[in-house]
Formats: sequence, C-alpha cells, structure tokens
Amino acid sequence: MLRRILFGLMAVALATATSRADTTKGDITLKSLSTLGFGPKGVLFIGDSEAGVVYAVNTPADKVSTSKTLKIDNVGTTFGDLLGVKSEDVVVKDLKINPETSQVYVAVTRKSSPSAAAILRLTGDNKFEEVKLKGVEFSKYTLPNASEKKRSDSITCMAYAEGTLYIAGLSNEEFASTLRSVTYPFVKDTTRGAQIEIYHAAHNALETRSPIQTFTPYTIGKTGYILASYTCTPLVRIPLTQLKDGQKIKGDTVAELGNQNRPLDIVTYTKDKKAYALMANDRRGVMKISIDGLETAGTLAQAVKGGGTAGVVFETIKELQGTKQLDKLNDTTAVVLMEDKDKKLTLSTVVLP
Repeated sequence: MLRRILFGLMAVALATATSRADTTKGDITLKSLSTLGFGPKGVLFIGDSEAGVVYAVNTPADKVSTSKTLKIDNVGTTFGDLLGVKSEDVVVKDLKINPETSQVYVAVTRKSSPSAAAILRLTGDNKFEEVKLKGVEFSKYTLPNASEKKRSDSITCMAYAEGTLYIAGLSNEEFASTLRSVTYPFVKDTTRGAQIEIYHAAHNALETRSPIQTFTPYTIGKTGYILASYTCTPLVRIPLTQLKDGQKIKGDTVAELGNQNRPLDIVTYTKDKKAYALMANDRRGVMKISIDGLETAGTLAQAVKGGGTAGVVFETIKELQGTKQLDKLNDTTAVVLMEDKDKKLTLSTVVLP
C-alpha cells in the first residue's frame, strides 16, 4: 500500500515538473519593451510585444526603502544618459514598484530605435542602475496567437494575482481584444485567452478590436474582478469567473470618462473607509474614481455624446496634472512620473488623494 502511495506521489511530481515551462540561464534579447509586472517573491515579468513573449526573471531580494518624500528632478536626463541618448529621445514605457522590496523599476526605450530598450532600477541612494538581462535565470511564456496586424499591441498591460498572470492585448482571434489568464510558474499550454466585447458609449457601438490599455485585478468580498480601461475612455468591469479560455465574453461598461483620451495606469486603494481607483490619462489628467459598490454598479447602454461622461462618479486631481506613469507604493502613497510644460520629467512620491 505504502509503495503504491509513493509511486502515486512520484507520478504527480513528475507530471507537475514536466508541465512547467523550462527555466533557462542565459541572455534575454528584447525585440521590444512593452510593459512590466511583478509576481511572487519579486519575480519581474517583462512583456515583449514584437516577440510575442513574456519573460519571468528573479530580482534581487535586498530591501530598498523608497522614501515617502522621494523627489528626483529632470530624471529624463538620467534615463537618457543610461540609454546613451538625449532626454528628448527617451520613451518611458512603464513604471512598476516591486512589492517585495518597494523598489521602483522603469522601462525605457529610444524613440529612434524601440528595440534599444533598458529596464532601470532605483537604488537606495536614489540613483538608477540598469537591470542586467545577461546570464540570468528566466522562464518565458510565448503567446500562441499574438496579433500579426498590430504586433505592437499584442501585449498592452500585465498584472499578477493569486497564481495567475493576466495579459491584455490583441490576438488573431475574431474578437481581437484578448485577456489571457496564464498560470505562473508558466505551464506548457496554448492559452488563447478570453475574447472581450464591450459597449463603447462614446462611439455608441460594440467593440471587439480595441485592446485594454490598462487594468488592475480587484477583489470585492470573495469575488475577483478585472477593472479595465480602453482608449477614449470606457471603464469596464469583468468578473474573473468569466475568463474562460477561448470564450467570447462581454465586459460591463460602468463609466464613460471622456473621448479622445488614452488611459495610462490604474491602481486601487482605500481612504477613509471608501474604495477608489486612481487612473492616469494622457489628455484628461488623473481621475479619482469611486468604486464602492462596483459589483452592482449599473452598466451603460446608451450613447454619451459630445465628449461627455457618465456612470460611476469621479473627480480630476489638479495637483497630479502631467502624470505619465504611476504605481502604488503602499496603502497611503503612490510614485508618479510627471512631465512639466518644458517636457522635463520628475519622479516623486505623492499621498493618495
């Protein structure tokens, strides 16, 4: 009996081991640098849209305390120096904070050569260093159906929660807008993802070919949701239970936040016992959105004309005008990258409003 049990355990272990993606030690050569994310124990996810690949790399475990009064002026020049270009040739693709170390990571590329990319990490003395991608232990997940027509949008945003890496972007499916739920550590599968349809009130149309631009997993009670936003700017609620591989689903549009606008980042937090989402945009500033009762919020079904807004309540935070990137540092503080009227960048901490 004991022998059968041992053999059974060995079989399970072997099946689990062979289902995991291989970990490799070597060099990562990026074709592009689209977006970043963090997983358990500080693993760094790197999205490469042109390659249609997500890499998972372990990061140093050293604790780095990001000051609550962090402020680094003209940081674009620093990024340019590390890339070997002028500050005006720098494109900041993403900013994420390692939840294990509270360390700021920034993804940067050159305007003149998007494949010339670097991931930079803020050190304890408020200086940036490059994250080396040579001779590293990594695993990777290859998107089985990355968009061929709009390759740069095959990965638009990533976020990890409860053993799953969620990857938004475009695929070659009939409904090109896709949200993949990929188990981490990566398994050897061909996850097609769920194809997403939404009602876009500013366009008065159902849309299936516009990708999610930014999203965050969010739990209400014991139920998990994706809170996502698209260009021009619908805010959509998607229950995680609906994200079945290969299925076509319809997200619930709970707000229209104004047209001619692209959302950049979104985080959720609680203040004075009320729940909010804070979302940066390229045209309409940073929005503080009330998400109390989000699970029962009504959905939009009629057109919103003339650049108007509708749905859940929000306000624009004037003090955060010019924010290009943001991420939550802790329950009370965020890190923001802001651009002034002279196009100079400042990296600083702010109190969540």
